[in-house]
Amino acid sequence: MTKKNRTEMRHRRHETVRQRVAGTPERPRLNVFRSQTEVYAQLIDDEAGVTLAAASTLESEIKPKLTGLTKTEQAKLVGAAIAKRAQEKGVRQVVFDRGGYRYHGRVRALAEAAREGGLEF
Repeated sequence: MTKKNRTEMRHRRHETVRQRVAGTPERPRLNVFRSQTEVYAQLIDDEAGVTLAAASTLESEIKPKLTGLTKTEQAKLVGAAIAKRAQEKGVRQVVFDRGGYRYHGRVRALAEAAREGGLEF
């Protein structure tokens, strides 16, 4: 048996979840990815294979607000931004895809901020 690293195990968990979770035009998939320093969120319509909206800590709209904030607080800003962009596209309900990460820390902060922004999942 080969030893797998943390990233490979996350990919395996994510593949398992993706077999059951898919986004539709009416209810897109809210995908979360987090790196060591950044956090990204996308609204994806899997039937058409398109990204409807996206937000990340690298955007010029969000980046100036990040100075002095913790990573969890930064994730809250991204969650609020993706919720706002979803509302502009007329999306109210989404399917949450945590990307193989535990529902804890930055992933949880992003999800709760998106809920407060008006998304239902």
